[in-house]
Amino acid sequence: MRASREQFAENRQRILEVAGRLFREKGFDGIGVDGIMKAAGLTHGGFYGHFASKAHLAEQACSAGLAKTTRRLETLARDSSEAALADIARDYLTKQHRDDPGNGCVFAALGGDVARSSKAVRSTVTKGIRAQLGILERAAKGRSKAARRKQAIAALSGMVGAMVVARLVNDSALSNEILTVAASAFGGNKNDNQKRTAV
Repeated sequence: MRASREQFAENRQRILEVAGRLFREKGFDGIGVDGIMKAAGLTHGGFYGHFASKAHLAEQACSAGLAKTTRRLETLARDSSEAALADIARDYLTKQHRDDPGNGCVFAALGGDVARSSKAVRSTVTKGIRAQLGILERAAKGRSKAARRKQAIAALSGMVGAMVVARLVNDSALSNEILTVAASAFGGNKNDNQKRTAV
């Protein structure tokens, strides 16, 4: 019985990870339950033992992806001193992140999908935005809480917006320029050779 419970938990985690990556690559409507389960190496029939619906999976996959990103931001903010916000921007605004949305930020990859999604998905993403703003607020410089809050909102909006725009254009030089200028706006330097790990 114990092995069966462990296998169930492993399968659920595998579905979440695969679905999160595929949703970020293809959008919520770009992949179905069959495709997700096939990519996870599981049968379609097992899906409903883990999730009530594709919408429920989308909510849970967003939650898992946001938790991973939030942990990464916490680490960057804690490991940085005066340059925390710049370090976060440099880590986020890379060519590697731009070119690998499946392993990147939920906000930049799924913003439009989330805006048209269920209340549960939007609530999950709102919770993630609040958590990440809290980290950025602590990383920001400013004499008052209000000033740090404004800087955090501007940073999150600017980084996500820059990533979206960098992915929209079909001119690689322009895309690279967008990432570099956006990173420098937060005190970062050129990020051409920056490496980042998946969030």
